[in-house]
Amino acid sequence: MNLIIVGTIGLDNIETPFGKVEKALGGSGTYAATAASYFTSPGLVSIIGEDFPKEHQKFLQDRKIDLVGVEKRGKTFAWSGFYEFDMSEAKTLKTELNSLLDFNPSLPEEYKEAPFLFLGNFDPSLQLQVLEQVKKKPFVIMDTMNYWISSKKSELLEVIKKVNLVVLNEGEARQLFDEPNLIKAGKRLLELGPEYAIIKKGEHGALLFSANGFFSAPGYPLEELRDPTGCGDSFAGALSGYLSKSGDISEQNIRKAVIYGSAVASCCAEAFSTNYAKSISYEDIEERYKMFEEIRKF
Repeated sequence: MNLIIVGTIGLDNIETPFGKVEKALGGSGTYAATAASYFTSPGLVSIIGEDFPKEHQKFLQDRKIDLVGVEKRGKTFAWSGFYEFDMSEAKTLKTELNSLLDFNPSLPEEYKEAPFLFLGNFDPSLQLQVLEQVKKKPFVIMDTMNYWISSKKSELLEVIKKVNLVVLNEGEARQLFDEPNLIKAGKRLLELGPEYAIIKKGEHGALLFSANGFFSAPGYPLEELRDPTGCGDSFAGALSGYLSKSGDISEQNIRKAVIYGSAVASCCAEAFSTNYAKSISYEDIEERYKMFEEIRKF
């Protein structure tokens, strides 16, 4: 087991201008693990309810995602929301935390020595608990959201200080430092301790910061955008999966990981939930990677 992903698994009701789904497979852990499964067989730590559909569990197992770290009790976390035509931000209609209220992530023994760890978007107090459980110092990648920046900023800053790579979207980066300039925000992230920081800009790509350099990745030119839910989690999951597969954490390879993350995230946006993974192959991901190379030539 070379990659452990800790995050949520949920059931989503989503409506966009291009369709809707009910009780679709969702959650930060789900999206990240599905994306990572193109490169490796990750272990997933999360919690689900007794009502979790068997077809969703089979999907995860068919993707070679190890579920030993997934607890089952109560009722599954559920979220309902919709998007308008600009598709830039989800409007939440209802959130039911359910079993997530009892989520106290515990790493199975076989997970504690994994060389790569991805902390998905969940309570930073629990993220700190996960970091205390690892036996060897892994390469740690983390994500978060604006809610935790508002409600648990001090704990979140402590997590950021302990990880190797932090991933935020542009709104979160600006909110964290009350800084409108993304270049300044990226540099301030590095000052907290991580070796690398990534600021996602949605359809406009991503920025990678390090002490030695700066990298700007383009967005993939999508012609069909059906549902942006989980794209950020998919980006981080694919990035983590590629790094764990290669075992190379040099800056040059992290740049490649950013492109693979963008490629998988673009596939996610073309379908509802994780349905893209039912038709998109690893070869399709490689084709998009090559397209990124062509886009950046000049």
